[in-house]
Amino acid sequence: MNCFQDRDLDYRIIRSRRRTADIVIERDGSIVVRAPHHVDDAGVAQLVDARRYWIHRSLAEWREANASRVTRDYRSGESFPYLGRNYRLSLVADQPEPLLLKNGRFLLRRGLLTGDSPHAARNAFRHFYQHRGEPRLAQRVAHHAPLVGVRPGTVTVRDLGFRWASCSPSGNLAFHWKCLMAPLTVIDYLVVHELCHFHHRDHSEDFWNEVDKVLPRYRERRAWLHRHGAGLDL
Repeated sequence: MNCFQDRDLDYRIIRSRRRTADIVIERDGSIVVRAPHHVDDAGVAQLVDARRYWIHRSLAEWREANASRVTRDYRSGESFPYLGRNYRLSLVADQPEPLLLKNGRFLLRRGLLTGDSPHAARNAFRHFYQHRGEPRLAQRVAHHAPLVGVRPGTVTVRDLGFRWASCSPSGNLAFHWKCLMAPLTVIDYLVVHELCHFHHRDHSEDFWNEVDKVLPRYRERRAWLHRHGAGLDL
């Protein structure tokens, strides 16, 4: 992966066995060009220049979305999202599990909050989302895969950095644990999005046509993720 600068834009190039080049604004605001091996650096620069207006518009949307980023405190009364709903946090003196969702509240073992660091409490939430997420995501993948006409491999939930999900060349799917904070409709959009990459590895018009066949209102779900994605964090 190489880094380049074109006037006021810095971008990275990732080459792979794909047919067409595509530009993506990552969740950290960086610009990534995913290109086939046969497209040289000059060809990528031409693409970036041709899509300069779109890139600047997308960066402006990213900055607007990230203005809503939240910082959560691990104290009683703070809200944490799960499947699109917010649940208040209660600190409890003792319970078998570090974190439970019970009677409409998150119950966090108070002993996890030692000193000024919320590290252990944050890990408890991450484990909760991952543990709850894998069977749920596997079920949604199994539901949508026949509609897309594909046969995916394994489904895992883990930390993917600044990506919501990924589809490996071997057909395995991975989803960020933060997806479990989003509404089910948005989770389904992420699932269908990755399944359609079995047909098209890029984000061409043909790719979005595949998504539209299964989720005709996918644009609304994608727009929700753009607006609220920065708030899906711990």
